Amino acid sequence: MRQQLCTLAREAGDAIMKIYNGHAPLRVEHKQDDSPVTAADIAAHQIIKKGLSGLSPDIPQLSEEDPPEWSVRRDWQRYWLIDPLDGTKEFINRNGDFTVNIALIENGIPVMGVVFAPAKGLMYYAEGSQAWKEEHGQVQRIHVKAATPPVVVISRSHQDPQLMAYLANLPEHRTAEIGSSLKFCLVAEGSAQLYPRFGPTNIWDTAAGHAVALGAGASVVDWQGNTLDYSPRESFLNPGFECR
Repeated sequence: MRQQLCTLAREAGDAIMKIYNGHAPLRVEHKQDDSPVTAADIAAHQIIKKGLSGLSPDIPQLSEEDPPEWSVRRDWQRYWLIDPLDGTKEFINRNGDFTVNIALIENGIPVMGVVFAPAKGLMYYAEGSQAWKEEHGQVQRIHVKAATPPVVVISRSHQDPQLMAYLANLPEHRTAEIGSSLKFCLVAEGSAQLYPRFGPTNIWDTAAGHAVALGAGASVVDWQGNTLDYSPRESFLNPGFECR
């Protein structure tokens, strides 16, 4: 199933890139929470929804672009968690830092995940305790790595006073900025050692990257030390967390 997920993510990425490269209208709108949504979000959502329905018709889906009501999903133990276009602001700003995110959740844990960055040609995927990176047709296993000084990766679009205060109190380190779930992937491949997050995220923003991080040997915990949990709950919001 892992390879079928990668193929599906590529198909969604191809649809996104047609719009990114100007071959179809962008059409930016705003949701109730004022977050942007584009024709690329919707096109990728439709491709993934159809593909997963064919691949696993018995597993329900929760996508950012079509989240079911709480009454529908409250008893789900196994489900797909999808962000068809993570980093819509990066997509609109045309910096390439956007991804297709697909994760399989079982009993609150992301046990399989794919993060595909179509503008960069980068694919990260994981299943259980293994994770891989695919670039230019070359596939390699990835693992977390120590570094001195460590690299702290932070959001390109969401930097808040709490994060700045946190960074000011860290020992010697370097920082790197990047958008979307690629922050998890940089930790997973050892290019960064820490990803702290204080600003708001939703469960579809983090699940696939969380799966890749877990597969590479990283942990993703909230500021009380609890592993991020994707068991059904009424709110889609995550607490603050760190990946290391």
